[in-house]
Amino acid sequence: MKRAPTKKILIGLTSHADLDGVRKTGYYLSEAAHPWQVFNQAGYTVDLASTAGGEPPVDGADLSDPIQRAFTEDPEVRVKLASTPTFADVNSADYDAVLFAGGHGTMWDFPSDPALARVAREIYESGGVVAAVCHGPAALVGVKLSDGRALVEGKEVSAFTNAEEAAAGLTDVVPFLLQDRLEQLGAKHTGAPNFEPHVMVDNRLVTGQNPASATGVAQAVLAELSG
Repeated sequence: MKRAPTKKILIGLTSHADLDGVRKTGYYLSEAAHPWQVFNQAGYTVDLASTAGGEPPVDGADLSDPIQRAFTEDPEVRVKLASTPTFADVNSADYDAVLFAGGHGTMWDFPSDPALARVAREIYESGGVVAAVCHGPAALVGVKLSDGRALVEGKEVSAFTNAEEAAAGLTDVVPFLLQDRLEQLGAKHTGAPNFEPHVMVDNRLVTGQNPASATGVAQAVLAELSG
C-alpha cells in the first residue's frame, strides 16, 4: 500500500566536475533551479542530494535568468547546497518523488552509484515518481526493480539525444551515449528536434530531453503525484 504523501521532493545532483579533461562540468543549474521553483510554488519542500555529498559542482549557470538567480540566492537553498547528503544518507520514505538534474557530470557518477539506484527504486516501488532531465537519465542506467528488470525496460523515455551530443561536440568525450544506453536497456526513446522541449511520462517515470524540458518535467511530476 502506498504510504501517505510527505509533500517533499528530492533533487539529485552530480558530484563529478571534470569533463574528461575538456573543461569543468557539474550539475546544470537550470535543471535544478526550474524544477525547484515549480515544486516550491506547489507547496513542496525540496531537498538536495549528491553522489559524493558536500557542495556539488555547478555548470551552465546563467544568472540573467531570474529563476536561476533566485535559486542561488535563496537562503535555504544555499544552506542545502553547501552540505548535500550523499544518496546513502537519504531515507527514501521521506519523499514523494526524486528528480535527477542533468549536466554532463552525471554521465560519470550517476550510473554506478548503488545508493542512488536504491533511492530511485524504493521511491518508485512505494508508488512515488522518478524523474530525470537531459543527462539526468544517466541515473536510470543503474536502476533495477526488485524483480531484476531495469526500471526503464519497456517504458517510453526521453533524454539528451545522440544528435544533441553530436551538436555539442562531445560524442567522443562522454563515456557512452545516453540515448543508446537507455535503448540497450529496453527503453523506447523518443526525441524532438535538437534542444526543443520534450517530456515523456510513462507509469510514474517522467523524463525530459534537454534543459528546455526542465520546467515541463517538474510540471509532469506534479501531475503524476496528483493523479
